Amino acid sequence: MTVFVLASQSPARLGVLRNAGVEPVVRVSHVDEDAVAEALPPDTPPDRVVIELARAKALEVAGQLAGDPAFTDSVVVGCDSMLLVDGVLQGKPLTPEVARARWAEMAGRSADLLTGHCVLRLNAGEIVGEAADCSSTTVHFAKLEPEELDAYIATGEPLQVAGSFTLDGMGGWFVDKIDGDPSSVIGIGLPLVRRLLAEVGVGIARLWIGGRA
Repeated sequence: MTVFVLASQSPARLGVLRNAGVEPVVRVSHVDEDAVAEALPPDTPPDRVVIELARAKALEVAGQLAGDPAFTDSVVVGCDSMLLVDGVLQGKPLTPEVARARWAEMAGRSADLLTGHCVLRLNAGEIVGEAADCSSTTVHFAKLEPEELDAYIATGEPLQVAGSFTLDGMGGWFVDKIDGDPSSVIGIGLPLVRRLLAEVGVGIARLWIGGRA
């Protein structure tokens, strides 16, 4: 059975996969995301930026698995999400001050959540297939009362997530609607990953728990 390796420590991505019938092996990449982004040409389109970040993570984890017989037949999936607001990509705010400033821009407006995906097929430690793409979902944000924003930031949740919000956590209270794939907003788009897996010759059913297809 092909081993599904998630190149991410995100509990949200892990939860999406588990709920969809896949129990991945988690391997954390040690990619310097800022360095990868800064090495790209200044005119790189936003969707290409998140794809290259996802690819860097997948490649780094694939290197970790080289020579390990447990991963002779495996797929490595890397992802990266950023929010596109007024043409500017926003990652994790990391500090309350940045989160507050971003919510001042987002509240009552819409923005596009871009998630880059890269799937690598490994055979005997060698990369024998690669497929990558980006999903884009428009997120419509509510207007928050000042005390709501204070309370949300105080939870710490928005500090460590792309765009300073979650859809599947407390941030979901402040998302009026989305246009697109909800799983992609959470961090890994199931429909897109299915298509990318097919491109490298892996049917999704063979990755389900107990799958044999």
